[in-house]
Amino acid sequence: MEIPEFVQIKEVGPRDGLQNEMNIAPTEQKIGWIDLLSETGLSYIEITSFVAPKWIPQLADALEVSRKIKRKDTVTYAALVPNRKGLENALLANIDEVSIFMSASEAHNQKNINKSIADTFPILQEVAEDASKEGKTTRAYVSTVFGCPYEGEVQIDAVLHICDKLFAMGVDEISLGDTIGIAHPKQVDFVLDEVTKRFNKDRIALHFHDTRGMALANILVALKKGYTIFDSSLGGLGGCPYALGASGNVATDDLVYMLERMGIRTGIDGRMLAEAADYIQKQMGIPLSSKQMAIHEKKEGRRVN
Repeated sequence: MEIPEFVQIKEVGPRDGLQNEMNIAPTEQKIGWIDLLSETGLSYIEITSFVAPKWIPQLADALEVSRKIKRKDTVTYAALVPNRKGLENALLANIDEVSIFMSASEAHNQKNINKSIADTFPILQEVAEDASKEGKTTRAYVSTVFGCPYEGEVQIDAVLHICDKLFAMGVDEISLGDTIGIAHPKQVDFVLDEVTKRFNKDRIALHFHDTRGMALANILVALKKGYTIFDSSLGGLGGCPYALGASGNVATDDLVYMLERMGIRTGIDGRMLAEAADYIQKQMGIPLSSKQMAIHEKKEGRRVN
């Protein structure tokens, strides 16, 4: 099997994980968790979102969290930014990378951003251009690439058109999202074949949710096609507030286990990762869904099924 020697894992738990939890984690707990994540060997952590607190109250303390974490030079600290106002706050927080977002389906874009796809582009272009002027890199999330909870199938031409527009406005990397966890290996194979014809693999990441337990299988397809950047959330924490029933991202700890067992380097210390997972599970008071955490809990005698 032709597979990469190294994969970069981008941890999105502090943002994508916490934003969909009913319980709002105290600021100090978020800071403590991010500081633990920074010690695991991760090179990228998306720590928060500068979306208006009325939309995502779980991350209303974005500026305070960003300012108080213990930063490491080896880690890129990113945050989600919806518009120029959000960018102003992200710059005050000295975020390393700005993450912008939109959907590949019109209905989901309207639900998520309250704008049409056409009306979203100028807003994102302003953010990307202004971020670049400030010396920040920009990453774009494209949601519902593999299916929409409102429209169903999403045409690949729509996805490619959006990616063309995003790269044209200066985005450095695009993360293709399976927002509701509907993708399967054959579909991923087709989509990535089309994406590969058009774009450099080094500028494309994959963002799989594990709603139907298919995320690792889909990642394996991407690995075999030479893709090496994957988003994940420690313990499988999170979901999508605008996609009912969608579970969290593929679990970072499960992904690291699979990759390392396959001989693919990640640079991540599994023991430190388990410590960070244990910390946030105890702080949030909810069992994390990853297989690695279930095994850990059973060994510790804390989980019986």
